[in-house]
Amino acid sequence: VGYDSLLLKIFKSYRNKESYPTAKMADAIFAEQLERVTNADGFLAALDQSGGSTPKTIRAYGIPDDAYVAGETSMFDIIHAMRTRIIKSPAFNGERILGAILFEDTMDREIDGIAVPTFLWEKNQVVPFLKCDKGLKDLENGVQLMKPMPDLDALLKRAKAKGVFGTKMRSVIKEANEEGIQAIVDQQFEVGNQILAAGLVPILEPEVDITSPDKVKIEAILKEKLIEGLATKADKPVMLKLSLPTEVNLYKDLVDDDKCVRVVALSGGYSRDEANAILEKQDGMIASFSRALAEGLFDKLTDDEFNSTIENSISTIFEASKKK
Repeated sequence: VGYDSLLLKIFKSYRNKESYPTAKMADAIFAEQLERVTNADGFLAALDQSGGSTPKTIRAYGIPDDAYVAGETSMFDIIHAMRTRIIKSPAFNGERILGAILFEDTMDREIDGIAVPTFLWEKNQVVPFLKCDKGLKDLENGVQLMKPMPDLDALLKRAKAKGVFGTKMRSVIKEANEEGIQAIVDQQFEVGNQILAAGLVPILEPEVDITSPDKVKIEAILKEKLIEGLATKADKPVMLKLSLPTEVNLYKDLVDDDKCVRVVALSGGYSRDEANAILEKQDGMIASFSRALAEGLFDKLTDDEFNSTIENSISTIFEASKKK
């Protein structure tokens, strides 16, 4: 089957089928991954804790702070061992998990002598994504923009060469400040277009702080800004990663937008049970959980206990993410 025919088949659910990668930039693997991410039931596993959040993750995993040096190789060795255990668990496969978001250090490592992105796709049929941002700026106008990414083009080129399909980048909204929210959306789409130009699919993540007293107002403003951004700023379709909304199906218009490949949800501090209960009410949204996915996993668990726990986690998140 020719690439043009294959891509048209993949985009049968879109009304604007010519707006994404042409045959010249798409290969068979990209096309297969795009089809899965676009249409299949499942969710994204967020395994992208950064250097700043890794100590908290390791602590929750049951390993004490004095077992490593923060920010050094010993810390990344521990978190890689945890991620490897998750990825190699029998439940972690493409039957229920569409993709996995990786930290840069994880992308550059191996599992059983195989590069992690390659292992994910070839062994598990899980699409690899990369967290590409470099953290958050200080709070200004009620939001935290992303820090500059001067080496982004080089990182994207390296990720593409390693078989990475897409990226994810996070900024945070804490107050219903329209100027701040507009700045968040502008930055996300600007960097998103840079990622699209490199041949990867970006996940834009303007997280809403779920503890904010302005959460409902923020979400209403953000939705309108994102609809406008998809229409006027996105060069090609993108993915969105959003906090679970207070209003049921608030983001349904985004789910249905031609310029949106998929809308995924972060757990944002909710427990897995809480996050699943909210998610299952949202038509078209699927999970992209981190803490909620790893909930209950501990270093000292036997392999049977570990695999049983991750099976339960994957099963419940998958059920909450299934198409309604």
